[in-house]
Amino acid sequence: MKIRKQLMQTGALALSMLATSVMAAVSADEAAKLGTTLTPVGAEKAGNADGSIPEWTGGLPANAGAVDAKGFLADPFASEQPKFTITAQNVDQYKDKLTPGQQAMLKRYPDTFKMPVYPTHRSATLPADVLAATKKNATATKLVEGGNGLENFDLANPFPIPQNGLEAIWNHITRYRGGSVQRLVTQAAPQQNGSYSLVYFQDEFAFRTNLTDYNPAQASNVLFYFKQQVTAPSRLAGNVLLVHETLNQVKEPRLAWLYNAGQRRVRRAPQVSYDGPGTASDGLRTSDNFDMYNGAPDRYEWKLNGKKEIYIPYNSYKLDSPSIKYADIIKPGHINQDLTRYELHRVWHVTATLKAGERHIYAKRDFYLDEDTWQAAAIDHYDGRGTLWRVAEAHSQYYYNKQVPWYTLESLNDLLSGRYLALGMKNEEKQSYNFDYKAASSDFTPAALRQAGVR
Repeated sequence: MKIRKQLMQTGALALSMLATSVMAAVSADEAAKLGTTLTPVGAEKAGNADGSIPEWTGGLPANAGAVDAKGFLADPFASEQPKFTITAQNVDQYKDKLTPGQQAMLKRYPDTFKMPVYPTHRSATLPADVLAATKKNATATKLVEGGNGLENFDLANPFPIPQNGLEAIWNHITRYRGGSVQRLVTQAAPQQNGSYSLVYFQDEFAFRTNLTDYNPAQASNVLFYFKQQVTAPSRLAGNVLLVHETLNQVKEPRLAWLYNAGQRRVRRAPQVSYDGPGTASDGLRTSDNFDMYNGAPDRYEWKLNGKKEIYIPYNSYKLDSPSIKYADIIKPGHINQDLTRYELHRVWHVTATLKAGERHIYAKRDFYLDEDTWQAAAIDHYDGRGTLWRVAEAHSQYYYNKQVPWYTLESLNDLLSGRYLALGMKNEEKQSYNFDYKAASSDFTPAALRQAGVR
């Protein structure tokens, strides 16, 4: 009995130490590295050994390029040419700096998939108040509820110096996206032969702290509000999704509602989470594939594997140009790789493995998070047999005029079916992202859905 008691005490101590390591924020001495040896968001400020990744010097200035009447940005690097192009024929030369998913795409489409590699530019930064909040978070924010929520969190990056995989993925989930934004974007799910129909969305997105009537006492567990209206095709037009994203989704699950224009009815939508089907995606993405990854992380074990240098889509201004058409982007098998731009960057590699007893169509996911923005740049998805199934890439750009890093286009390629999803295109729309959008909490209520959803 005595030995058993000692074992139980030892086990309890080990669990206590584990909980402490998961819960703890970094020390003031560690946080002091932010803005010195580390950038204000926790990336390595110095370049790499051979200079192929330069030092971070503050990102692009707000006037780095012209902004047209629709809000589209000029490409600050338009005059640059690729240093080289990675193809199926020379992939072995570069595979130590490629994800398994990128290598699989080169193998799956040897004649058409390629990766033009350009000089690396560490173009991103964030507004001063967001950087100040990040430094405050470093010593104050903690994980709660087994890592499925945050306390003492302000905004943006809760863990600029992450100690584990959960902290790293929370940086992606909560990262700064401009406070509030209104956008018109399209989605395509091409057949193998390249034929496709577009789905058009109007999205409205607002972090709680950016609401015109923000009240911390009334929205203590809300991270952001999201409303998405389908505007075309006609068979889907008028349908609206509303989401209240919570900080602790185990304590208070995500609240979601759907307005069906045909029925003129609002109903709760608990399926808008985890591996529930993505809106109008023809079964090619899950709800938590949106924004590369979103939602509660409680179904996975998260492992922080450290950093590595890989080629990721970056500074994708060419892909966002209003001078190109959607037909120029959407091609059989994958998007038009001639319009893409890859750069060598340091990323955090995080592995998510499905917990025993939990259910999800993805048994494992490998995340590659850009160190300068905390955005997921690439994610490889594996099925229950351990087979690499879907390959996601985020073609990002930095909205230098507003100091906001975000995505130009998200691609999710199904290696088994030969189909893919492209989400976020706005080249032919009447405006780019509107970061001057203002919203109140009343704009994100179930009652407001009926008004938004009238055909």
